[in-house]
Amino acid sequence: MPDSCTSVQLFTPSSPNILSATFCVDSRFLSESMRRHIPIVIALLLVITQVRCAGTSGAPSGGSGDGGGSNPTVTVVVSPSSTNVRLIATQQFNASVSGTSNTSVNWSVNGVAGGNSTIGTITTGGMYQAPVTLPNPNTVTVEAISAADSGATSSSAVTLQNPVPVLSTVTPSSFATGTFSLTLTGSGFVNGAQVSFGETPLSTAFVSSTQLTASGTASTAGPVAVAVTNPNPGSATSAAVDVTVTSSGGGGSGGGQFGACGGIATGQEGSLNGFVPFPADNLWNQNIASAPVDPNSSAIINFIGATDPLHPDFGSGLYDGSSMGIPYVVVDSSQAFVPVNFTAYGDESDPGPMPVPSDAPIEGYPAPGSGDRHVLVIDNSNCWLYELYGSYPQNGGSWDAASAAVWDLTADEQRPLTWTSADAAGLSIFEGLVRYDEVASGAIHHAIRFTLQDSQAAFIPPASHWAATSTNSLAAPMGMRLRLKASFDISGFSPANQVILTALQQYGMIMADNGSNIFITGTPDDRWDNDDLHNLTSVTASDFEVIDMNPIYTQTNLPQGSPPVINGFTASQSTVSAGTQVTLSWNATGASYFVISPQIGAVRGSSVGVTPTATTTYTLYATNEFGRTTATFTVTVQ
Repeated sequence: MPDSCTSVQLFTPSSPNILSATFCVDSRFLSESMRRHIPIVIALLLVITQVRCAGTSGAPSGGSGDGGGSNPTVTVVVSPSSTNVRLIATQQFNASVSGTSNTSVNWSVNGVAGGNSTIGTITTGGMYQAPVTLPNPNTVTVEAISAADSGATSSSAVTLQNPVPVLSTVTPSSFATGTFSLTLTGSGFVNGAQVSFGETPLSTAFVSSTQLTASGTASTAGPVAVAVTNPNPGSATSAAVDVTVTSSGGGGSGGGQFGACGGIATGQEGSLNGFVPFPADNLWNQNIASAPVDPNSSAIINFIGATDPLHPDFGSGLYDGSSMGIPYVVVDSSQAFVPVNFTAYGDESDPGPMPVPSDAPIEGYPAPGSGDRHVLVIDNSNCWLYELYGSYPQNGGSWDAASAAVWDLTADEQRPLTWTSADAAGLSIFEGLVRYDEVASGAIHHAIRFTLQDSQAAFIPPASHWAATSTNSLAAPMGMRLRLKASFDISGFSPANQVILTALQQYGMIMADNGSNIFITGTPDDRWDNDDLHNLTSVTASDFEVIDMNPIYTQTNLPQGSPPVINGFTASQSTVSAGTQVTLSWNATGASYFVISPQIGAVRGSSVGVTPTATTTYTLYATNEFGRTTATFTVTVQ
């Protein structure tokens, strides 16, 4: 037990209280000298204790709640520490705070709390929104300031760059060689953007962030990729949109230049103004005046009926309340694309949408009845032909059809072998029609469509389908071509009929459907002279010869091959807000033509712009002579 206790009291300026302490020791272990110095030692200990306590009392300097100066123990770190951000885009910044329990920060841009429209704005959560136009200079500083200690900050250096342009449409999408002007729509365009036409830069004018105009000269025909490149900083190029340059649409003897698809007049039976569908090397457009005769020509003609007359299945006015011939209508880019619902041959049809007017003329109008009810539509702004069979307009603008096919008027499109079209032979109907505008011009530069009563289960190019009505080996295969003999004297016919007969000598006529023997098809037009057309019935089957049929395809020798391969089908954005423009892009090999459904329809090239208003699954259809391949991509609209 201690036997000696000492009490000490101490007053210090840093404390308003008297410090006191009592210390007890066992004197058995202390010398006399040590016992005399105990009070002094205790006093010194109290002084040291008071000095240390004065240095740590109260809240830490600069800590939460005291408003004091900077405390080096509070630190802020912003990530990323530096970054590039494109105009209009966003960038998330994060701030890590240590040294205090209050981890809140206040954000600023270039010292402006929350930023502004010139330098960009930032939310309380650190989401930076780049401005619409580049500031000068194009660098800004994003800063986070500790809410607990205003002296504790951290910043990030942001370099602003031009956006990646999105090209949605190019108008016109088809035009003739020579000088041209284009209007481009999309988003993210900036002043100084450059339009490229293939590898060639065009003279480009900035209209707005969503529109550019460009002009140039095209010397050769064919598809050309058009793209937009924004300048530095952050130079970037859009996905390309293909346009088609056309030159001569075909030709007869002596050649000659023909107008581009855009020159076709709109409206019912609009004049093609010299344009001939499909390239000059297309089988429809080949001059076969010197082609060899088939060895069985005489036997085939006799099977048909040597004395059966040629009959023009078209004319002016009405017969039993219906027009005579197959009508067509020409539309432009203002025509809306509408859905087409299939009632019979959907698995062999090209899907919609298609630019079919609700009042499009139906074969046999104004009383089409229950016949073939063909509807033919030319889109002169995109140079596509749409053909429907068994057509019925529906409420809301859509159409029901037994089958439908789209035709690229600028290319040698090949439908899948054994597939029908709106015609039994799998052919284009329009290409084989006798039209008043071309007869009036003085020349027809293509083969003419005709029908026969009997056909066998076979076809020859350009046909792709049969609809056999006979097993006789002399019955015609679909696609069989007859030529009016060169020895046939046409001089006694009218000028209009001489145009038709000359075409039959130079281009012949192609078997396209089952029907009455040697009925050639044309368009209804009030300018036809029916009495004059009737004079063609003096020409009989014996005045024709069958062009050599090689190859003839049957079920036993159909060509074999692979359908197209789709290597990728994507979108520039998979999740967007309603009304945002999105570019669909694809990579495919071996395709003859493409269709995208819904909203788009027939397309060329490898990309196209869409503006979905609701979540939409787009389907890409790639088709060639051996079949069709599909791929899908869903754009989610939030």
